[in-house]
Amino acid sequence: MTYKRNIAAMTLEELTELIKGYGEPAYRAKQIFERIHGGNALSLDEITNIPKALREKLTGDGIDIFPVKILERLESKLDGTRKYIIGLHDGNVIESVLMEYKHGFSICISSQVGCRMGCSFCASTVDGRIRDLDAGEMLGQIYAIQKREGIRIHSLVIMGSGEPMDNFDNVVRFLTLISDPLGLNLSGRNITVSTCGLVEKMRELADMKFTLTLAVSLHSPTDELRQTFMPVARKYSIAQIMDAADYYFEQTGRRVTFEYSLIKGVNDTPECAQELSKLLAGKNTHVNLIPVNPIKERKWERSSDNNVSAFKLMLEKNRINVTIRRGMGADIDAACGQLRRRYLGLEGPQEHETR
Repeated sequence: MTYKRNIAAMTLEELTELIKGYGEPAYRAKQIFERIHGGNALSLDEITNIPKALREKLTGDGIDIFPVKILERLESKLDGTRKYIIGLHDGNVIESVLMEYKHGFSICISSQVGCRMGCSFCASTVDGRIRDLDAGEMLGQIYAIQKREGIRIHSLVIMGSGEPMDNFDNVVRFLTLISDPLGLNLSGRNITVSTCGLVEKMRELADMKFTLTLAVSLHSPTDELRQTFMPVARKYSIAQIMDAADYYFEQTGRRVTFEYSLIKGVNDTPECAQELSKLLAGKNTHVNLIPVNPIKERKWERSSDNNVSAFKLMLEKNRINVTIRRGMGADIDAACGQLRRRYLGLEGPQEHETR
């Protein structure tokens, strides 16, 4: 089948117009919408409460739920974290992670196949960006995993492969669909979207008044240092990012989280902790410290536990809200991009992979 239009990426209004064009009543659209977004349907063949003839007409025109198939599932023996390699209709693969907390299940999904931001400590960006995911493919990761595990997610983070703000329109559509009352009806307060600091898109997202948490990958208190491992820092200064973060808080009432991956001997020094404290002094923000996950393609090493603790203590002394991210799935390559590269055995671009 040649896939032309992903029905899982349509709003109810768009779907209604589509279905009416086939001479069907509007309620058929609602039936389809509810089965996809409330019932984890992964293909039109699973939606048996609509006429078979309608399903065949749609698929004959290349309109279906684009396949999102779990190809591999790994479960951590350390903490039960589950990681999935997921195949797409064009042969590309992405990855997702399911984590269980006291409050329920949280899922980390990808927004792109690969990434073009070039952050040197991230495995997702080693081979660049292959393509964007549409909203249905982002939702499909959730629905496939919910169906496989027999669970319903409580929260989600868009922190897998890709830069969400580099796929802005599809991510916004995803956010609209995931919060629809006929679907998962997920509150924005249970959603976190990450960015490496695309300032214009941060401001645009703020204007949309979503109540979600914005997590900015900062990783350095100074522009000079940040530019050594984040190419985006050559375009956007930390001052610009701080202004955009302040604007986001003003527009949404939601404090911004700053992600800070600690790299041994690079950005984990007492001087960096002091500089970061000065940068964030008086701001309603939160810092999430992340001991970096080493990848074979890069030179960076993980900070020692002592350095991580000392860095956190210094921020706390300076009245900065800070936590250390709980490491999960360390035995299953659970960091962004690691499992996908191992699965594919990638040495070059992914376009020709047909698994």
